[in-house]
Amino acid sequence: MTQRVNVERAVRAAAPYALVDAIRSLLTESHGATYVQLFLADYGLSVLNPLSSLDPLADAAQPRSIHNSPEGRAFGSQEPREQQVRLDDAVDHHLPVTVRGERLGILTVRLPGERSTPEAVDDLTHVADLLGHEILVAERDTDVYRRARRVSRLTLAAEMQWQLLPARACTAAEYALGAQLESAYAIHGDNFDWAADSEQLTLAVTNGMDEGIQASLLTSLAVNALRNARRAGIGIADQAALADQALYGQYRGASYVSTLLLRFELATGRVEVVDAGSPQLWLQRGRTVERIGLTAQFPLGMFEESHYTAQEFQVLPGDRLLFVSDGVYDAASPLGEAYGERALARAIHSTSLLPAATVPRAVLRELADYREAETTDDALVLCLDWFGRQDPPGRQDPPGRRDPSVRQHPSGRPESSADLDG
Repeated sequence: MTQRVNVERAVRAAAPYALVDAIRSLLTESHGATYVQLFLADYGLSVLNPLSSLDPLADAAQPRSIHNSPEGRAFGSQEPREQQVRLDDAVDHHLPVTVRGERLGILTVRLPGERSTPEAVDDLTHVADLLGHEILVAERDTDVYRRARRVSRLTLAAEMQWQLLPARACTAAEYALGAQLESAYAIHGDNFDWAADSEQLTLAVTNGMDEGIQASLLTSLAVNALRNARRAGIGIADQAALADQALYGQYRGASYVSTLLLRFELATGRVEVVDAGSPQLWLQRGRTVERIGLTAQFPLGMFEESHYTAQEFQVLPGDRLLFVSDGVYDAASPLGEAYGERALARAIHSTSLLPAATVPRAVLRELADYREAETTDDALVLCLDWFGRQDPPGRQDPPGRRDPSVRQHPSGRPESSADLDG
């Protein structure tokens, strides 16, 4: 325990850009480590890029594939993995660096074979967890971690969009979230945002018009207007109305933002939703996949003083929600055939066993194979797995609670299990 406390103190005292160098020094002394390297996932989630280091041996590291390398397999499984070093008795330990579900990368530590014990792996796992949290703090004061996440230069519009995002994944007792934007290095107006407290999760999926800087500026205004209204503690219908006024006041209807805005009650699974535009919402419940039909309202900023009304539906433990922008369902094949709802439903089925954090990238890879051509349109996929809040042991259902044998259809009508599986 004393050793872990010393590690935490040393890492937190290190310069923001030198966290890995501090860890390397500590692990060399305490565990006989001969190699320590941090690999960070790039914006496109295709490679793990090595972080530049003062150590010449570490600097010689090459990018690793997320899909076909020992480091990538540890990243995908989110479990520590061991790899025997050729012509040596040493063992490489690949440890996920993850913060509340956000998969940042992999910390690789090489230890002598005799020191690669379960206790050592436990210590290294603690170091990787500590490193993830410290990176998020350090990014306020240095660019070294953001630079390591890119395999090519971001467009200015993409730089602005990535700065808006809360994260690409998040886990809590009641839910798990994962999201991805493509093309990662040249996105324009698509975006997502979320925030939670002890009672609710608020989620926004936005799809701004225009291209390049104009699209990014428009989306930035929309996201920050929604955040400002949300942090004032008002309902989502009024959040949409205030953001609508902010956008119309700036653009006078010439530019607008399509938005899905939702608020989940963590204790009950009741969902309020405002559908103000083109993003689609899909539900996977059991073996059934269907689009949730919502009453469409005007996109934010299209008209002066639009009024918005929240609709309601219910999510159940085990449900999966998928949010997609028009860059997904309107994508065309080389023959001009739209990706459409049937192909999207198949993609949702094919990724049903994946965790929420990896679903968006998998769906976007299937989309890329379908269209087989580069496109300038953004594509956004966000996945939400709903676990629900478990009642404390011994707690009784209050009078009037829904019969647990009756499932709830997204439209609000009850339905039987046969309806879902048929």
